[in-house]
Amino acid sequence: MDFNNPVGENYANPRTCFFHVLFKAAALAFYILFALFIDNFVIIFVVTVLLAALDFWVVKNVSGRILVGLRWWNEINDEGESIWKFECLDQESLARMNKKDSWLFWWTLYLTAAAWIILAIFSLIRLQADYLLVVGVCLTLSIANIIGFTKCQKDAKKQIQQYASQTIASRFSSTLQSAFTIV
Repeated sequence: MDFNNPVGENYANPRTCFFHVLFKAAALAFYILFALFIDNFVIIFVVTVLLAALDFWVVKNVSGRILVGLRWWNEINDEGESIWKFECLDQESLARMNKKDSWLFWWTLYLTAAAWIILAIFSLIRLQADYLLVVGVCLTLSIANIIGFTKCQKDAKKQIQQYASQTIASRFSSTLQSAFTIV
């Protein structure tokens, strides 16, 4: 039983949760079922990678923003350096995020990557380098989202801590000023 959620709390964004899980499950199911029953690598590669790319896009641009209030992207500056950019909701909005939505977001993010790792191991054991390529692309997309959202979450926590310390410092200073102006 989850003691963090009130009894009867539902998903705040069921459609977003559905699509967050849909493309992950579709990519995994298509890869597994077609690899078992159909021996056409090109179809398996194209459809699986397309589904994984759709999953990557939905997670990065839609479900991450709606379910956990985070968004990330990466830019290359004029010097060719990679710069990570992070966006998060304000502290009050983050505190109001639905716990079930957040739980679903993070667990499916990590479980999908774990599933692709297991499938990579099976491809290695079966000595199927071509199928390892499919799994590698899908795993790379999953890990990119994990890294992006983990960095974004750490950046959001750092921003919240900075905001809290600034608020405390400004309140302390205003309290001191009012104490000296009254005297």
